[in-house]
Amino acid sequence: MKDTYKKNLIKTIKKILGEENILYSEDAIYAYSTDSTNIINPDEKADIIAFPTTKEQVSEIMKYAYKNSIAVVARAAGTSVCGACLPKKGGIILDFSRMNKIIEINKDNLICKVEPGVVIEDLKKAVEKLDLFYPPDPSNLKVSMIGGSIGLSSGGPHTFKYGSTKDYIIDLEIVTSDGRIMHTGSSCSKDVTGYNMTQLFVGSEGTLGIVTQATIRLIPKPEAKRIMLAYFDNLENTSTTVNDIISNLITPSVIDLMDKNTLKTIESFYPSGLLTDKEAALLIEIDGFKENLDKQYEQIIEICKKNNSAYIQTAKTKEEEDKIWISRRSSFGATAKLAPNVVTEDVVVPRENIVKLVKGIWEICNKYELKTCIMGHIGDGNIHPNIALDLRNEKEYNNFIKAKAELFELALSLNGRLSGEHGIGCEKSYFIEKALDKENLNYMKQIKELFDPKNILNPGKIF
Repeated sequence: MKDTYKKNLIKTIKKILGEENILYSEDAIYAYSTDSTNIINPDEKADIIAFPTTKEQVSEIMKYAYKNSIAVVARAAGTSVCGACLPKKGGIILDFSRMNKIIEINKDNLICKVEPGVVIEDLKKAVEKLDLFYPPDPSNLKVSMIGGSIGLSSGGPHTFKYGSTKDYIIDLEIVTSDGRIMHTGSSCSKDVTGYNMTQLFVGSEGTLGIVTQATIRLIPKPEAKRIMLAYFDNLENTSTTVNDIISNLITPSVIDLMDKNTLKTIESFYPSGLLTDKEAALLIEIDGFKENLDKQYEQIIEICKKNNSAYIQTAKTKEEEDKIWISRRSSFGATAKLAPNVVTEDVVVPRENIVKLVKGIWEICNKYELKTCIMGHIGDGNIHPNIALDLRNEKEYNNFIKAKAELFELALSLNGRLSGEHGIGCEKSYFIEKALDKENLNYMKQIKELFDPKNILNPGKIF
């Protein structure tokens, strides 16, 4: 019966897309049954990989899947670190890499329309040519696609000043679980015509509908920017510095934290002159009109010195700016040099609790003998421990499972949440009941059932 099901599935999808737009070999199935979550030898595998190129094709596939109760997982670049695009119930994986057109950039209306397979860095470069700016910038923006970014409402370093993906999506073209096509918003900059359906889908991890097009709000590109690294011998001083900067009415475009282990690991991976004997560093970027930056820069330098900054390094050229950013974005790759696997976690707390969170993570990882490099967006309380280990080592794996549970408990005890920008997927779903109000969770489950009564859209995620 399984063979008959699979033959019919392949035959149907092939008829919709053509032989050139499907994969079903064992090698392809295996590759697509993993993502960046470090799942080794996945138990659940998809049955077919489909590469749609139009919304009509997606609609036809969903109609067939709905009729036959076949699971469907929408996949962009596969960079999820929480298992958001793992095929927990087999079925069809829709790879959107071939729906990668920037359909329109409208400078007058400050919007653009894109397909879900557009790479975020390509989008940013395209709009910047018109002196426009799309701020969300996840660390893997060179490969991350807008569809995945919408599914997880990803953020990045610029979230502190400019917000995350959810703040820039104003309309989505959605294919529903039974194959209908609908729009959730409009191209208007303001729209309160009924419920805000767009925001319901942003961050829903493909569990409510399939995104086939997005309308994105843009803003004018800042005229200039300045970047600096401020080093500290004391973690508390980094937090005080951030608070003092904000209380002085300065809003940096970026204010990120790197701990001592992160600085050491990056410097050995990508030598760029980072100081490795300091407890932590703040990467601070300010942007805006040129005439305003000098005053802000001088104020920040004064605040850093007042809070006992050990050293302040300022980028004076475009090359030096790029070097600092490459260093910052190398943190995950650098940690990968320490062990066969790296697991990146993502928790968020109110900024007042950031020091307690970081120190608590250090204590947990030391307790379980795990190597960790902590970095994150201190301005909005979002911290990412990069944990290096060998998942094939039973002791290390078991220690990691225990440490992860304690990490989530710690974040929740500090009035935090399980994720600031990476999502829940299947890796954090077992903790969701501890994180959410009971009635809130109950309504979420009802919304899921309303949009996906047969539970075929990315099943096994979030709940």
